[in-house]
Amino acid sequence: MFLKKDPKFCDLTGKVAIITGAAKGMGKAHALKLSGAGAKVVVSDISLQESQLVVDEIKKMRGEAIAVKCDVSKKADIDNLVSETLKKFGKIDILVNNAGIYPFEPFLEMPEDHFQKVIDINLKGYFLMAQAAAKEMVKQKSGAIVNISSIAMGQVGVGFAGLTHYCASKGGITAMSQAMALELAPFNIRVNCIAPGAINTPGASNANMTKEQQAAMVAPIPMKRQGEAEEIANAVLFLASDESSYMTGSTMVVDGGWVAG
Repeated sequence: MFLKKDPKFCDLTGKVAIITGAAKGMGKAHALKLSGAGAKVVVSDISLQESQLVVDEIKKMRGEAIAVKCDVSKKADIDNLVSETLKKFGKIDILVNNAGIYPFEPFLEMPEDHFQKVIDINLKGYFLMAQAAAKEMVKQKSGAIVNISSIAMGQVGVGFAGLTHYCASKGGITAMSQAMALELAPFNIRVNCIAPGAINTPGASNANMTKEQQAAMVAPIPMKRQGEAEEIANAVLFLASDESSYMTGSTMVVDGGWVAG
């Protein structure tokens, strides 16, 4: 006798999800994945036009979504994002903090304002967005926050030359998520991290690399390939769903074995 497949596994029907940095790359994959699981999705990015293209794609799949322009480093933009979400859908069940930048720059030549910009978007933006969403989640005594960190988080992860500011922000996200998880657990709000490795996105595409660069990229990865955005989206779906109901304060590493090596 075989077990029947559970059609409700990772079912997000009736849930409302905000995804930041969702116009392309991993963020777009997250938006499509959560929509496919039944969630009503708010696609947010600094480009409203590109965000709307993702919304159009979701609607073609008979999903429900809206696009809202938002620079996560600006509190006013975040307040507007939350307001527009509540106006359209009435609640916030899921937040996927995904927006981020990673400009390569030598440590000794890195200007203060360049460091600050990465921190403002990658770390402060996650804080502001999570705080705003959590205030709404507290009212309903439930919610799931998924923060996209990186294996470039130091400590149990790895460091990357030329990305001092990025590594600092990702390490901060991981630590911040654990602290947030402790404070929000009494409200039945779960906070978890995903630490992707090398992922094939528009910003780090094989198409933009020489064969030598591609070989260097996958050299430390036991699986000898970059991951795909959908493979991270699968992890996002799990952490956003009730299937991960006993997980909070965790960091899920999805890196083809890079850190293990």
